[in-house]
Amino acid sequence: MSSDRQDKDFCLAELARTSGEWLRGDGPESDIVISSRVRLARNVAGFPFITRAAADVRFQIVQQVQAALKSEILGRPVHHVNVETLTSLDSQLLMERQLISRELARGDGPRAVAISEGERHSVMINEEDHLRIQVLHSGFALDDCWQECDALDNQIEATVPFAFHPQLGYLTACPTNVGTGIRVSVMVHLPALRVTREIQKVHQAAQKINLAVRGLYGEGSQAMGDFYQISNQMTLGKSETDLIAEVQEVVSHIIGWERKVRDLLLRDNKSQLHDQVARAFGTLTSARSISSEETMLLLSSLRMGIRLGLVSNLDVAAVNELFIHTQPAHLQKLHGAELETADRNVARANFLRKRLGSSSLG
Repeated sequence: MSSDRQDKDFCLAELARTSGEWLRGDGPESDIVISSRVRLARNVAGFPFITRAAADVRFQIVQQVQAALKSEILGRPVHHVNVETLTSLDSQLLMERQLISRELARGDGPRAVAISEGERHSVMINEEDHLRIQVLHSGFALDDCWQECDALDNQIEATVPFAFHPQLGYLTACPTNVGTGIRVSVMVHLPALRVTREIQKVHQAAQKINLAVRGLYGEGSQAMGDFYQISNQMTLGKSETDLIAEVQEVVSHIIGWERKVRDLLLRDNKSQLHDQVARAFGTLTSARSISSEETMLLLSSLRMGIRLGLVSNLDVAAVNELFIHTQPAHLQKLHGAELETADRNVARANFLRKRLGSSSLG
């Protein structure tokens, strides 16, 4: 066990039945922006980077960080999870939840994550760096994320000294994170740009100022269900506010493009758009077997249909939740047993029919 602070009452099966605050479907520009995130990379002074840290050193780092967080994160109750002893299914559940990374899930030795009630804040311990401090908000709310992330950073640094160089800034394992150590990202839903094959505009706009466009689960992942993460790649030489402003500017343009294309589709191809949403709704409410990938794509059309007034008795928060709850680990947790792929596809279809049974097309 990584630490005696491991929570005995934190039930991952129960977590699978709920949804984090970042999925609630509100906040600024929430028709396009699913969530905003600010993450800080930090290392504890006096300890080697993770690649050179022995198991006993990693254990000490876990203990120091958990002691700094004690029983709360910014006034919210905190749950400490020992990632080292998690099953692969539970690790995948936390990944689907955006609470831990693949690197932390697949790492070795003592490692942990601290999660605040509501899942707005989390701190990964012993990933690529000693700490990855994360704040997630629903909608386009980077300024709010930064204020809370800065406060959480201060809460930890009050008792845990960070590795810092007066000229370089915060020292990190990867040179691209040296300086502020900040990663700013926004998860956007862009079905109209994808349908009209104008999604390349997003990549071009991002590349001009060295931003990355990634899939639902960040680095190394593919776009699923028309979800994309826009984030900065470099931190050295720029302040936190400068980096946030750059991402805000590009995302604001992307929001404008997506809205414009949606309006054009609704004006010029309303019957075709309605047919697309109707076919998605029909499949989701009648299929007897359905894959995760197809579910994501169909839910994407359904989510756009809600925003365009084509679907009734269903809100965006419910669809956001379905995106997560139909992922493999969540589905198996809800089912109460591990399932082979074919059985998961049947269970997913049953789950969708039950959840969408009271909804209808406008």
